[in-house]
Amino acid sequence: MPNEPSEITERLQRMVAALVATQPAGAGLRLVGGFRYRLLDRGARRSVDIDYHWDGDLAAKQQELIALCERRLLPDVRRQLGLDGSVGPAGRADDEPVAVATVELAFWRLGSSLGRIEIPIDVIRIECADPPAARTADGIVYRTASDADMVESKVISILMRTFLEHRDLLDLHLFANHLPANAADRIRTKLARVGADGSTLSRRLDDLTRAADHHARALDAVIREQLDPAAAATLEECGGGRDVLARVRGLLAGLLGREEPLA
Repeated sequence: MPNEPSEITERLQRMVAALVATQPAGAGLRLVGGFRYRLLDRGARRSVDIDYHWDGDLAAKQQELIALCERRLLPDVRRQLGLDGSVGPAGRADDEPVAVATVELAFWRLGSSLGRIEIPIDVIRIECADPPAARTADGIVYRTASDADMVESKVISILMRTFLEHRDLLDLHLFANHLPANAADRIRTKLARVGADGSTLSRRLDDLTRAADHHARALDAVIREQLDPAAAATLEECGGGRDVLARVRGLLAGLLGREEPLA
């Protein structure tokens, strides 16, 4: 039985993903995000949350997943890992549009030093140009987004998030080889669907150059805190966050057909 918090977290994530993949509440969901890369592509970055793309009503699917976790997951975790747990919806303002519906999972073991382990399940919607793909891990078939839609979603997140998540920069660096030959055209179409304008894209590209020191330091923190030790050591030896940032800036400029801004 795993004892370290990181080991227990990954075991819990795998239990969640396997349950969702094999139950009616998970029908139609596509596993996406950092944990998808970890589970299905043996990605080096650890991710705490679990993301699913859903074409339908996000809040309704959130309630289905809460019911599934109450009925099946919490008893299974208590039996297999000796952990108590809780599940519920993440709070949001009544007038806030539903761009993500989050299921909040928490686990603990009374009388131990383990602390509280929290695993959000985020039901989101990404732009998909391809049909879903079937991938397997440990004999379980997972419905997921295509490799191209996955890595392109990282590009769009980097360009369009109000607050940049540096883990997206690292994921794009790690899986840039999944970009298809026509990625620029696909991304242009997807950006038009989400209402991107040229000034927004330019501001983000310019910021990655003007605030390069800040972004490089933030990437160094992600490398240090979220990557497996061997992968982190290799990236640090080869330039760390500054090298990752330079490569990603060049990729983004090329995909958007723009010259990379001068530092």
